Amino acid sequence: MLTAIIDYDSGNLHSAEKAFQKMAEETGAGSVVVTSDPETVAVADHIVLPGDGAFPACAAALRASGCFEAMVEAVETRGRPFLGICVGMQLMAREGHEYETVPGLNWIDGAVQAITPNDPALKVPHMGWNDLVLDNPHPLLEGIETGEHAYFVHSYQMQMDDPSQRIAHVDYGGDVTAIVARDTRIGLQFHPEKSADAGLRMIANFLAWRP
Repeated sequence: MLTAIIDYDSGNLHSAEKAFQKMAEETGAGSVVVTSDPETVAVADHIVLPGDGAFPACAAALRASGCFEAMVEAVETRGRPFLGICVGMQLMAREGHEYETVPGLNWIDGAVQAITPNDPALKVPHMGWNDLVLDNPHPLLEGIETGEHAYFVHSYQMQMDDPSQRIAHVDYGGDVTAIVARDTRIGLQFHPEKSADAGLRMIANFLAWRP
């Protein structure tokens, strides 16, 4: 078993790499590599797409990377389990509206829009710990309950067209999408590697997922 964390110059991947390696060792899920090699992505059993920064820049960097075609073919054609994290999740949407309208992967029926809390005392970016509210069941959530904490850092969120694809949300002056899923693809708006025991449990569940 091989899990590939795609490196397309989207941020520091050290903490994510260590968290995935830790859980792979504990669960016997094989090896984890951070890679910008399309051949490695093509043969991976699980694929992880992180992302920090603005949607347009991350979308352009991903499409320009040598891994883009290998990732899409592995996920869309061969059905490899996929996990998007933070902007990696947002890129799963139909499009993003950060500074300009930019197409996404169109794997989730939704669009990425600015967070607009209905409480003016709440600041954007949404940064820090928040309680998850589970909306729909998913294997990733085995052992996870409503009220578990996750760590967020973002100013934009995915507005869902299909509520069945929203697996969890948080309350931040209104509902903010936290987890999305469709077919063999799942996305986390928060950083699981920074979300203590709940985040590590989700990483372990993803590594064990055989959809």
